[in-house]
Amino acid sequence: MKSICVFADHQTSVHADYKTAAFQLGIVLAKRRIRLIYGGGKTGLMGEVANGALSAGGEVIGIIIPSMNTPALAHIGLTRMDVAPDMHGRKARMHELSDGYIALPGGFGTWDELFETITWAQTGAHEKPVGMLNVKNYYAPLLAAMDHAVNEGFVFEEHRKAVFCEMTSEKLLDEMSKYQHPREAVKRWLKKD
Repeated sequence: MKSICVFADHQTSVHADYKTAAFQLGIVLAKRRIRLIYGGGKTGLMGEVANGALSAGGEVIGIIIPSMNTPALAHIGLTRMDVAPDMHGRKARMHELSDGYIALPGGFGTWDELFETITWAQTGAHEKPVGMLNVKNYYAPLLAAMDHAVNEGFVFEEHRKAVFCEMTSEKLLDEMSKYQHPREAVKRWLKKD
């Protein structure tokens, strides 16, 4: 993995542990010479992950939309900032530049990006690893919902197991580096009755 797209929130009024973990993820990516691709913001966990990577000499590419490309929101110290015309173009560009995806704790926007990425893997649109950094056990309810979906027959177990979730950046990246895309499950999922 030469570049990782990190999905992150821009909210500033979150627990300090989330901010610390985001900053640490940025450092770990830089130390492993993995380019950070992210939403281009300077606030919240977006800013923290970018600042962590930059502090360790990492390369950081932001992808932002015009309405967010303002002095209040846009990070001006990045290696490069691309401006996409809209959210669809932004996500497409982030996917194009990335070899894998990590979701930090976040809200609707983070979940949207995470689930779109999982769905694209499920349908064979990409074969890249997807992970969640489980800071403060934030993703426990979501993991339970995913497991429930498997038990109820809505999600194949192979697709569930293909979504990595760890509490530290190092462990998450180590697990993602072992990723093998569940091609047979994709074929089975796409099979017509």
